[in-house]
Formats: sequence, C-alpha cells, structure tokens
Amino acid sequence: MENSGGRRTQAERDAITVETGYALCSAAVLAALVFGAVSGPALLFDLPAGAEDLLVMAGCGLAVILFFVRVVSVLVRFQRGPQPSQPGRTNPDS
Repeated sequence: MENSGGRRTQAERDAITVETGYALCSAAVLAALVFGAVSGPALLFDLPAGAEDLLVMAGCGLAVILFFVRVVSVLVRFQRGPQPSQPGRTNPDS
C-alpha cells in the first residue's frame, strides 16, 4: 500500500488503521463465540470435573488459535488489495 515516493498518504494510513481495527474486533467476536460454544456446556451443566476442565481448556485454546488466524487472514487479504467482484471485471462499478 505504498505510493511511489515511499511515504503513505493519510488515506492509506487511515485505511490501515480501520482494517486493523476490523481484524481485531472481528477476531475477538469469533473467539468469544467459539469459546462460548465449546465451553458453554461445562459452564451450564453439572459435568464431572475432568470434563469441565477439558471443555474450558479446549475452548480457550481454540479461541486463541482462531483469533490469530482471523487477524492474519484479514490483514493478508487487505495487503493483497481489492479483488474484482465479478469474474472478468476489473472495476466493481463496471
């Protein structure tokens, strides 16, 4: 996202900031949903201690992994630039 002079414009810096915020927020929501889905039964039902611990640890681990995967995937997609919305089209407005 650099222009020919090597310095970023204000619009480019703003776009990077917005995309980073989107990546972090969407990853946090995804991680919270996954944690709740995996760990929820352990928190809602009276399960044996080993099962509760396993579900909570699995929920935490999966949430952390998916958080980082989501952040990286959003930022890599942003770095590659916009993709055509329809095959054979180079401009979404065409």
